Amino acid sequence: MNQDMPLAMVVPGKLVTVTEVRDGRRLQKRLADMGLTLGVQIRVINGQMSGPVLIDLRGSRVALGRGIAQKIVVKEM
Repeated sequence: MNQDMPLAMVVPGKLVTVTEVRDGRRLQKRLADMGLTLGVQIRVINGQMSGPVLIDLRGSRVALGRGIAQKIVVKEM
C-alpha cells in the first residue's frame, strides 16, 4: 500500500517521492535550494531512530536533521 508518511519513518534502502513539506515557506525554500522539491525521488540511506536522516538526492548524499525529516512527507514507490 502506497501511503504518505514522514521521511523520518522510511526504512533505509526505500525509494520515495516527496509529496509535501509541512512547514513555512522558509523551510520550503531552503529545501528547494538544495534540490529537494515536490515530486523528486530520493532514496533513504540511513534513517536510524536517533541522529540525522541520510538520503541520496539526485546523486548527492544529504543529511537532514530528524525534525526537518519529520516535516517532509513522502510516498513509497
